[in-house]
Amino acid sequence: MADMAVYVVAHWLAKAGADARVAELLPEIAAASRAEPGCLEYRAVRARENPREFVLFEGYADEAALAAHRESAHFKALVTGTVVPLLEERRVTLYGAV
Repeated sequence: MADMAVYVVAHWLAKAGADARVAELLPEIAAASRAEPGCLEYRAVRARENPREFVLFEGYADEAALAAHRESAHFKALVTGTVVPLLEERRVTLYGAV
């Protein structure tokens, strides 16, 4: 049986002056995401040389778990509703196991 896990790498670039607020919200987003039944991992890091740059490493059991994550109340409120307007750029790439 193939590994059905889905991995996400999200690159966020905060708008000038918004990086502190993004950094403040990430622990709450991470904790809520890790509590989801299909979440395998969720880690957020911040670039040392440019504090406006964040990278999120996420793993979900399958496509359904990723879809549930994106439909969750915390994702809609915190990510889509609060963080996305604070970003200058947002790139999301999906990966599968090799």
